[in-house]
Amino acid sequence: MQVITTCAEMTALCRETPRPLGLVPTMGALHEGHLSLTQQARADNATMAASIFVNPTQFGANEDFSTYPRSMERDLELLSAQGTDLVFAPLPDEVYPDGFDTWIEPGAVAEGMEGAARPGHFRGVATVVAKLFTITWPDRAYFGQKDGQQVAVIRKMNADLNLGVDVVTMPTIREPDGLALSSRNAYLTPEQRAAAPVVYRALRAAESLWHTGERNANRLQAAALAVLQAEPQISAVDYVSIVDAATMAPLNVLDERPAMIATAARLGSVRLIDNVVLL
Repeated sequence: MQVITTCAEMTALCRETPRPLGLVPTMGALHEGHLSLTQQARADNATMAASIFVNPTQFGANEDFSTYPRSMERDLELLSAQGTDLVFAPLPDEVYPDGFDTWIEPGAVAEGMEGAARPGHFRGVATVVAKLFTITWPDRAYFGQKDGQQVAVIRKMNADLNLGVDVVTMPTIREPDGLALSSRNAYLTPEQRAAAPVVYRALRAAESLWHTGERNANRLQAAALAVLQAEPQISAVDYVSIVDAATMAPLNVLDERPAMIATAARLGSVRLIDNVVLL
């Protein structure tokens, strides 16, 4: 496994390496969710690359960039055990050198939910992913469904800019009690961790109602919200939204199109996001 820290060297190696090349972009602090992506990428491709980069431009001024979990040595051990060929682990100044001033501005797909709650977040996500794509030119790139709106933003950017990458979405990996794996779960206190599965239970409550034939989005949202509000450890609910699973456009009535019900909820200062797709 080679660890590369400069854009120029990564590009040169990716041009020479056997194809197809699969890329797994990460911010490190790897868990089984990330490893499910690397396992699929390893199975699908002649060369498997991963990136470890805590991207400063997708964090807001009052968010957790400085305290975001970082575990480079452990992450490299895990990636090596997965059979990773190339790891791109640049410093911020390498990705955003002095004078950097070009950004990807995603459109309507990024306006609601996380886009509304975290202004500028998806500009940072889209820009860094576009850079990763043009540095490595992967044949395939792998992302988790837990960040459902992020995947939609990346898919739209990839299509609109003709980047030609096959964007592969992998299922959310969960703890046995339903909590979606996330690097930020490390912030939870024992009491918060015990309560955290309520986020998934809330989504499942709406999903169960949908399975009975309910198609009114307001009623489905209300079912999820009621579960969240009944949990004392939930300090705030940023949103419960029901959207078109591809475009992220809000839905009033669900039809034959795949829909996504998504939520962001806070347990103290810890913010958890999750979603389920209604097919």
